[in-house]
Amino acid sequence: MGSLQDGASDGKVITCKAAVAWGPGQPLVIEDVCVDPPQKMEVRVKILFTSICHTDLSAWQGENEAHRAYPRILGHEASGIVESVGEGVTDMKEGDHVVPIFNGECGDCVYCKRDKTNLCEKFRVNPFNKVMANDGLGGAWNTANVKPGSTVAVFGLGAVGLAKIREITGGGVDYSFECAGNVDVLREAFLSTHDGWGLTVVLGVHPTPRMLPLHPMELFDGRRIVGSVFGDFKGKSQLPHFVKECTHGEVNLEEFITHELPFSQINEAFQLLIDGKSLRCLLHL
Repeated sequence: MGSLQDGASDGKVITCKAAVAWGPGQPLVIEDVCVDPPQKMEVRVKILFTSICHTDLSAWQGENEAHRAYPRILGHEASGIVESVGEGVTDMKEGDHVVPIFNGECGDCVYCKRDKTNLCEKFRVNPFNKVMANDGLGGAWNTANVKPGSTVAVFGLGAVGLAKIREITGGGVDYSFECAGNVDVLREAFLSTHDGWGLTVVLGVHPTPRMLPLHPMELFDGRRIVGSVFGDFKGKSQLPHFVKECTHGEVNLEEFITHELPFSQINEAFQLLIDGKSLRCLLHL
């Protein structure tokens, strides 16, 4: 997470402020870091706003083996302005307002040309590489294709008894979403769905080396389980439409932002997450 300082220019190394994690759980240190000019098919973005959520918290604490690489600069949610572009970039220019995302879309590969996946052959996400993957909303719309009138349970937002869910829903929910990155919670989410047609969507970032806690024969009851990267949204082609829906009030994002702080207080923002007082903290740069 960092912000470009004034005076940046094309083709030059610039200096920006960044919150650097030097070790798992260690307080982040605001430091000056050098940022190279954008290379081929790259852009350099002046970040105006960023935020942190529980995915950042788990990465900062090194819960997943792939997260344990330090020093590192965290951040997967931001908005800003394109400061300069590299060779070959034709669809963005200096001054464009952009939302950086971790899931690319080249538009030309066999994956991008199919409507059944949001992965990309060139810029696809490796879940075991130091990336973030968590979207509750896109998983509901795109991956599960939840229909009006369906019963849904979201795991990772608080403890709910499995027997209570089955009793309330008459045998189990139609869809469940696991957001905690905990294999025990994942099993509860799977078993909370109705046999015959229940679908569990995995959204959480899971630590290694624990594996999927399911017996293959349990799948013969008709329950299904799938994973979702970036809510199955195609970044370039589908995200602009989603932004319009947000600006028109069709999706309420305000309730997801519970706190706002200056970037210099990023450690306080992490403490709010640890204390369970924050869903998402917006940081002003």
